[in-house]
Amino acid sequence: MKPVADRIANLPVWTSPIEIAPLKGGLSNESHIVTSGSEKFVVRLGSDYPFHQVFRQRELMTARAAHAAGFAPEVVYAEQGLMVSRFINGQTYGEAQVRADLDEIARLMRRFHIAMPAHVSGPGFIFWVFHVIRDYGHTLVAGNSRMAGKVPGYVELAAKLEAVQEPLPIVFGHHDLLPANFIHDGSRLWLIDFEYAGFGTAMFDLAGIASNAGFDAGQADELLGVYFDAAPSGALRQSHAAMQCASLLREAMWSMVSELYLNAPGVDYEAYTAENLSRLQASLDAYQTAYGKV
Repeated sequence: MKPVADRIANLPVWTSPIEIAPLKGGLSNESHIVTSGSEKFVVRLGSDYPFHQVFRQRELMTARAAHAAGFAPEVVYAEQGLMVSRFINGQTYGEAQVRADLDEIARLMRRFHIAMPAHVSGPGFIFWVFHVIRDYGHTLVAGNSRMAGKVPGYVELAAKLEAVQEPLPIVFGHHDLLPANFIHDGSRLWLIDFEYAGFGTAMFDLAGIASNAGFDAGQADELLGVYFDAAPSGALRQSHAAMQCASLLREAMWSMVSELYLNAPGVDYEAYTAENLSRLQASLDAYQTAYGKV
């Protein structure tokens, strides 16, 4: 057996012979589905990624807190660089499923934002996308990224998007709401993957849902209306539209940094960078049509 399979097979979790199968789709971590008797589990492997502000002890704490709060599967075992969670037998969402289910997703995130602070522990972590973008800029320049010459423009754009943000209460957010981080088991929605979770405002999660699933303006309005239980003001709409641009800029810069430091099986980071820069341009075009030049 390969070393990873050997390590998984020797974990003190299994009560019967196991079968191991790779779980495809992750952009930065290696995961496997393990079948042990009648039960299935997900084994997730990953080290700390300081260049992405990802620390596994914080992720583990959040995953356990999210289970305690009723949002995530149970973590049954953890050790350095490895976490074992129960497998959710359901549909992993794509963009179309997020768009079709936006009301339930909005209500889920409202509950998550409100409930999670009672369950998290340890030092507080703040996720503010505009700081992340600036930090990625430093990393790209220091690492002689092929995109280093673009960094001043990205940082300038981020500052303009930051300037139109509406003040909102601090909540506990997920901050990585790619469609595949929602799973529906036929009766309810689950959340997974808490690498970037921490305190912040609701706007980044709401923007991430919209930008990562290709919402149009009407769907974005519906998302805001359900989440805030009121029709969004013009300022809130603009803030959300700007944050969608920031979300896509961050995702593109995340990929640029990943080009320097990561090598996940089957992931083409340069292609992912190009995809998100293209989506960013479309989002900026829509923003400027509605609100004028950034």
